[in-house]
Amino acid sequence: MALSKLSSSSSLSTNILKPLTNSFFLHRPISTDTTPLTIETSVPFTSHQCEAPSRSVETTPKELLSFFRQMATMRRMEIAADSLYKAKLVRGFCHLYDGQEAVAIGMEAGITKKDSIITAYRDHCTFLGRGGTLLEVFSELMGRKDGCSHGKGGSMHFYKKDSGFYGGHGIVGAQIPLGCGLAFAQKYSKDETVTFALYGDGAANQGQLFEALNIAALWDLPAILVCENNHYGMGTAEWRAAKSPSYYKRGDYVPGLKVDGMDALAVKQACKFAKEHALKNGPMILEMDTYRYHGHSMSDPGSTYRTRDEISGVRQERDPIERIRKLILAHDLATEKELKDIEKEVRKEVDDAIAKAKESPMPEPSELFTNVYVKGYGVELQSCAILANQLAVGHVLRTKRWASPLPQFDLPPFLLPRGTIDKVTRGQTAPSYCGFATSQSGDL
Repeated sequence: MALSKLSSSSSLSTNILKPLTNSFFLHRPISTDTTPLTIETSVPFTSHQCEAPSRSVETTPKELLSFFRQMATMRRMEIAADSLYKAKLVRGFCHLYDGQEAVAIGMEAGITKKDSIITAYRDHCTFLGRGGTLLEVFSELMGRKDGCSHGKGGSMHFYKKDSGFYGGHGIVGAQIPLGCGLAFAQKYSKDETVTFALYGDGAANQGQLFEALNIAALWDLPAILVCENNHYGMGTAEWRAAKSPSYYKRGDYVPGLKVDGMDALAVKQACKFAKEHALKNGPMILEMDTYRYHGHSMSDPGSTYRTRDEISGVRQERDPIERIRKLILAHDLATEKELKDIEKEVRKEVDDAIAKAKESPMPEPSELFTNVYVKGYGVELQSCAILANQLAVGHVLRTKRWASPLPQFDLPPFLLPRGTIDKVTRGQTAPSYCGFATSQSGDL
């Protein structure tokens, strides 16, 4: 690896990320250089009911190179997921994060793994930022045993509790009250940590958001609600869905901050600021002004409600990876060749992870009955019998005939479908309706 050097701030011709400090010519490996460096954010923060943090962000060459590698990995991972989906190796829903990588990277840089994060279904990169592996990502996407949710969650339900990542949620906005619940637990435990609950601009009008925010404000919970505003809720532009698209002001009595979500250093500064505020004063809203390059999901081409010129314009002017690349080159922290070598290494890491994920086995059929109840409360084994019988009953109701041999129901009679008891015998027609009895009488 080549040695790097730091140059003066005058060497940066672009105004995307302007350095403030003078630097010295130093010789050290770029991967371990921790010399302090101060960078100015791309645009000022816009605040609501609070003082905006400083635009001057402390960083190091090591951190900037780390940002570049991690975002390059995320970008390549999502592009690979696109290909796997088109090859029908990934099924179901799949929402990609390319373009929004600075939010995941900057947030991690401003907090610790003891803090909690919960998000919606665009969760691959957030999981990777929390310490997940590429193998876990691709295995989960392809429904394999080595996935982070053992192949049972798929794209929308990544999870890593040991690093404070609580999913991955498919119901729009549903993760916000859960995030406030995590914050309640943190305050109750007095562990001086916070929860970041992420949601999109499409979920910003959900009533549950305001209900949860109200409680969080009443109880001064350390909850930070992060609106990842990529400007399109599915195929609907924000201005068509929201009378007031200033999402950082939506909290009214709750302070808010608008952040350039394509600037990893700005995100880092904002998240650090929000954490300090939340621990002292309660909840806060962060609006990350970001952009997704793919459509809403893989079923959305992403070009029917916006122009290709719009997408390419954002790529050219605001791409989070290119911003970091320009900053690294302007400070002579690495050469163009070194950065390309990093991208080649990342490509190989992704390809290797995909190959290993393809070799991972599918979950055993018995796994269908696990992770239904919490272990240790005496119900997890009974749940297997209940589910097995429900499957048998479902077969009866679909075929309208008993299976052979006759299924054995170990359930209380009031849990069986209406009409099952005393009304169906071998060879007779099963009931064609599916209600549930409320007593032990099969006639109900």
